[in-house]
Amino acid sequence: MENQSTSRLELAAKFINNTGAPIFLTGKAGTGKTTFLRDLTRLTHKQFVIVAPTGIAALNARGVTIHSQFLLPFGSFIPTREAEGNYSDQSGFFTQQTLARRHPLNQVRRNVLKAIDLLVIDEVSMLRADILDAIDYRMRSVKRNYQVPFGGIQVLLIGDLYQLPPVVKDQEWTVLSRFYKSMHFFEAKGLQNSGMIYLELDKIFRQQDDVFIRILNNLRDNRATQEDVQALNQHFKTVDEIRDLPPTITLTTHNYKADELNLRELRVLDSPSYFYDAEVERDFPESLFPLPKSIELKVGARVMFIKNDSSGNSSYFNGKLATVTKLSKEEVTVDLDDSYAEYVLRKEIWENKKYRIDPDTKELEEEVVGTFSQYPVKLAWAVTVHKSQGLTFDRAIIDVGQAFAPGQVYVALSRLRSLDGLILRTRVQTEVIYSDPKVVDFTQGAGQSNLSELLSQNQSRYLSRLIEETFEFESMLKSMVQFDKDQTSSMEFEDDDLRKDLPAIYQALESEKENTRKFRLQLQVLLQQNEGEKLLQRIEKGSGYYLNFLQNVLEKLMLHEAMVEDFSRIKTYQSGLEELELELLRKYLGIARSGRLIQAITKGEITGKMVDLEQEIISKRKSILDKIRETLPEKAKSSTKTGRKKSAEKKTKAPKEKKGNSSLLSVQMFLEGKSPQEIATEREFALTTIMGHLGAGVRSGTLKLEQLVSDEAIREIQPLAGKHDSLKPYYEHFEGKYDYGTLRLVLFSGGEKDQSEEG
Repeated sequence: MENQSTSRLELAAKFINNTGAPIFLTGKAGTGKTTFLRDLTRLTHKQFVIVAPTGIAALNARGVTIHSQFLLPFGSFIPTREAEGNYSDQSGFFTQQTLARRHPLNQVRRNVLKAIDLLVIDEVSMLRADILDAIDYRMRSVKRNYQVPFGGIQVLLIGDLYQLPPVVKDQEWTVLSRFYKSMHFFEAKGLQNSGMIYLELDKIFRQQDDVFIRILNNLRDNRATQEDVQALNQHFKTVDEIRDLPPTITLTTHNYKADELNLRELRVLDSPSYFYDAEVERDFPESLFPLPKSIELKVGARVMFIKNDSSGNSSYFNGKLATVTKLSKEEVTVDLDDSYAEYVLRKEIWENKKYRIDPDTKELEEEVVGTFSQYPVKLAWAVTVHKSQGLTFDRAIIDVGQAFAPGQVYVALSRLRSLDGLILRTRVQTEVIYSDPKVVDFTQGAGQSNLSELLSQNQSRYLSRLIEETFEFESMLKSMVQFDKDQTSSMEFEDDDLRKDLPAIYQALESEKENTRKFRLQLQVLLQQNEGEKLLQRIEKGSGYYLNFLQNVLEKLMLHEAMVEDFSRIKTYQSGLEELELELLRKYLGIARSGRLIQAITKGEITGKMVDLEQEIISKRKSILDKIRETLPEKAKSSTKTGRKKSAEKKTKAPKEKKGNSSLLSVQMFLEGKSPQEIATEREFALTTIMGHLGAGVRSGTLKLEQLVSDEAIREIQPLAGKHDSLKPYYEHFEGKYDYGTLRLVLFSGGEKDQSEEG
């Protein structure tokens, strides 16, 4: 079984790295889906973002919510170009037309989505088909590729359909039922005929009890026998029997039941209440709170940890139970179940993140925009089945007599390690242990495929697609045409050379169309003839030519960007240039890694991350930029969107604040006692800009690094300084423990230019 499990994990990594097929990665509770997601960063060469349907799911997946990343309005998506009024006179419906006109993506999110090869959606059992189709439309629009699902990027869907189902109201279903058979994600139009791979992890790590595993499997597949039900009901206990048990958590079906039980037990305790407030900093909306802002505790209270120990000591894990033994205003002490070790709680930090493109390196990175700090425990005499997902218990009282959703009994029972820990408050009735028949039909049908054969087929398709998509410039030409359309007709520059820059770049790309077409044809023939060595030799030679060509194009574009960067009132134009540069850099990276990637796929290997190539491109871009800055003459400032020089009257206005003065002002405000966030708000700058200013203060000796960063961070980060050219490898080394702002401050406080300094 272990070998089979390992092969499944390897297959998952190969499908992600070596194919472009959409993948549904599933598996029974406890099979390691979350661990696989955690490892994805080192497993894949692809750029990806992680999204989830709810705030809590996004926090647990270390990603962002679907609605925030894709800027979707709340409501139901109708998969059509028509106006929503053609289908319903109620509010809360939107279509492709609505998204394009009334809810367009901003530049930050569009740039992020343009940069990705892979979209990861966690907890997909809760994802409705219409929302997945809204994502599909967004990706097609961003990639300007309407012919293929999700604009040509790969989608990895992770979850267990036998857990929480999607929620749809009756009035929504009245309209949506005209488009979908059910609301499960697999009904989405974007997945139809997409060749989605169904990959089920089959090794269960949570349970080792063969009888229990058999019962759980039968429950899941709607095949529970009378013998199974009898085996479970042997664990029924009366109220009096339960009262005599040691402290045990209860899993129940409804929130009100869990809340009532927790509150009742807390009030029974004859000890004073202590209240502990969370510290919320910057942007962390209440809808994302993983815990109440204020927690009430008493000595004797049963609590459950809701987060893994981030200190690395593994003192507790998500779902670990404990009893409160001592309380003071400053300290919470608990006895951990099983070990009975005394433990003093420390606050954990939850981070609200967003994805962005680093302005200096053009890397995709995560930016922490807000934090929530609180003791990571909640009252735990009872918890709902819903909120127990992902948790593991050695012993639990199960109360599912009023199960109301498919799979609730299965989810509740699968939290336990073995039958020995099962205590039933109500006997299991046959009628409440059903699974959704549409889910059963889908999984039984999808699970019949030969995965090795599918991998081989998809690898061949992916190789052919790689050749077609890597060695072509038509997509860049389309982007330049769109860029030209997006600019106002009055966009003119007084300088003739500036006016000619982009047409010259367009012409250079246009002149290579025929060459690239012939080159792709040669490569496809060699691929079909299985001429592996010749194919790689031809790619190596062609790559050298095209990388040199693209570097020249990139230099021209970056010079143009530098020439207009100080012009005023042309923000849209500058944003468009930035998008073009990002696309060029992605094309450059695609060509640079093509030989290595094609060689790995033909040999059935997994390349993983190609950090050296990413670093090489960052260094190349930096050297181009440095060269431009050294040779660029003093630029005339512009006050109009047409790029013309200021009039005599405008010249009399106060000069724009210089960068040096700007940094000094931020440092002064910090010394006066204002926090970085307060300075950012008051000065109307991004927080990253202010942190750059304060970093300059550290380098000049005005501020001490210790005033901005914890001693622990300095101790752990500083020894690694100088090992990489960009921040992403450091971020990945610490597995997200330190955000990019902290890394910048520590790594660039010793005289090197702070990469985030701007303003």
